[in-house]
Amino acid sequence: MNPLLKKAFRAVNFISGNTMTAEELKKHRKLAEWAGDLATPKGEVEITPFKVGKIRCEAVKPIFAHNPQYAILYAHGGGYVSGGLGYARILSAKMAQATGFTVYSFAYRLAPEHPYPTALEDGIAVWEYLTESLFEADHILLAGDSAGGNLALCLVQKLLSENKPVPRELLLFSPWTDMTGTADSYEKYAESDPILTKKFVMGAAHSYVVEKDLADPAFSPLFGDFSGFPPVYIMAGRNGILLDDSIRLKDRIEESGGTAWLDIEEKGWHVYQQMPISIARHAMRRLSAHVSEEIYGK
Repeated sequence: MNPLLKKAFRAVNFISGNTMTAEELKKHRKLAEWAGDLATPKGEVEITPFKVGKIRCEAVKPIFAHNPQYAILYAHGGGYVSGGLGYARILSAKMAQATGFTVYSFAYRLAPEHPYPTALEDGIAVWEYLTESLFEADHILLAGDSAGGNLALCLVQKLLSENKPVPRELLLFSPWTDMTGTADSYEKYAESDPILTKKFVMGAAHSYVVEKDLADPAFSPLFGDFSGFPPVYIMAGRNGILLDDSIRLKDRIEESGGTAWLDIEEKGWHVYQQMPISIARHAMRRLSAHVSEEIYGK
């Protein structure tokens, strides 16, 4: 493993350990921003900060081959307890380059200081800003990795429950769909996932969800309603402990009559697309081809 890759692994491996202490949370949040500085592609995107109310946001626009008619709204991962705009820039920049669309990210408030439903409320506020001011809903793709994938799914289920317009499609990277932590992949891939641990996942779940049933569809969207759900493109790594969350999500969507694609990278792990490695580059090319086909190919 080359030195840059070792540094990148060390940086993004903030998603481990105990999230229930102030000291660990401070460490996780600092390393998340460091990961963003280290792994964000440089020189091919233009970054513009803005705010929606008090929510800090960024527009990440590709410098070349920009299509202003479509956009991506992206919710970052980090277990709802860490991550921010710096961390979000890794996938924001990669998605902008892969699709040609401006990617809008936002720094939702974090648990445990701000438990459920604060992050969802922030996501809805940014969604409403984009759809009321800049784009039609069907010209927005909603993306998320890990906890951000959870947030994206919960946001769409809420929009559907209120009979409101939904995104054109969802782009999800190793989404966290079930907070109960009961999937077989937690144990099966515990030694092969270099990024995520079950200890972190369950600590984050209890930080975000206070004194509620973790199986509630409000924050475990796998158990929610997928009737009328927009198409979902899911990318996961074979060696990720949340792999079953992706597999079962595809099954649930298709059982409800929806459309879902599942791209499993045999050599990958949890949100491997963030890393500066060949399988991540190949993954973004596949994402680019998929989005091009869905937007321009019909």
